[in-house]
Amino acid sequence: MAGAIVAIFLALAAIAAARIIQLPEESREKRPLIGILTQPGDGDDRSYINRLEPGDPRRSNISYIAASYVKFVEAGGARAVPLLYNEPWETLAKKFSLINGILFAGGSASLQDGPYYRASEFLFKRALEANDKGDYFPVFGTCLGLELLAVIVSGNHSILDDYNAHKAAGELNFVGDWAKGRSMFTWFPKDILDKVEHEKLAMQNHVKGLSPQTWRDTQSLRDFFDVLTTTPDLNGKIYISTIEGRKYPVTSVQWHPEKNAFEWGYEGIPHSPDAVRITQSAASFFVSEALKSSHTASWEEEEQLLIYNYSPIYSGRDGKGHFDQSYVFW
Repeated sequence: MAGAIVAIFLALAAIAAARIIQLPEESREKRPLIGILTQPGDGDDRSYINRLEPGDPRRSNISYIAASYVKFVEAGGARAVPLLYNEPWETLAKKFSLINGILFAGGSASLQDGPYYRASEFLFKRALEANDKGDYFPVFGTCLGLELLAVIVSGNHSILDDYNAHKAAGELNFVGDWAKGRSMFTWFPKDILDKVEHEKLAMQNHVKGLSPQTWRDTQSLRDFFDVLTTTPDLNGKIYISTIEGRKYPVTSVQWHPEKNAFEWGYEGIPHSPDAVRITQSAASFFVSEALKSSHTASWEEEEQLLIYNYSPIYSGRDGKGHFDQSYVFW
């Protein structure tokens, strides 16, 4: 009798395992993958780069992703896929076909014509082409990501102005009540929408930005984006802080929703419950957009793509670096 029970148990376990391994196709569509483009450097104040010999080619090939962006997409219910900016375009194109959205992260990469800029432009234009063909594909830019998209859309590498918005939180001033009902902000609880206009809950950390006057004077930017919010820097100079595509599912912010919950290196980062709700709301919005994408990776492709194949380093130890943790790619 005991042997029969064991046999039945093993049979049921085998059936359950088979179901886990061979999920129906509709289940594959609920596993969103977000590509995050790496940036040149190590995210660790050059600590890793300086360990290499002067002639080591890895010194110029190293790139990183701040782990807070990985946690950000995970907070919304997705998983991250590293897109190495110096990979062959054929590789980036293949990855693009398997992911459900792209995040252009904040950082300090040069926006002049170079490998990082060209990889960004390649991926962004591919996203626009996909949407033009009815292949829904969202893009989210943060801080440098907004600046990057402004440069790409305008075709002007000198379009950005100087700002003093370093290591300090700011408010988000909606350009009109209508802006609160657009894209990402529809995911914000009403009380948070009210608070972000009067409380410093949006982390800012940048020295460049897009001015409202420049946006008004640039036809390509006006045609492509709607401005949703503006924010004063530490000197009261106004910059555009949230934009969305008029035709395409492109959302970009000059502030840092990911830092509120996942970065602790700067005293100015807000970590209140309200601030963390901003992180959660922004992440949920972006992943909800990614769920509209029909791109699907096989189990084998997914396993090879995921950032889980890499381990983060403690790049914020002893106060160095700009991020608590980073993923470094050699």
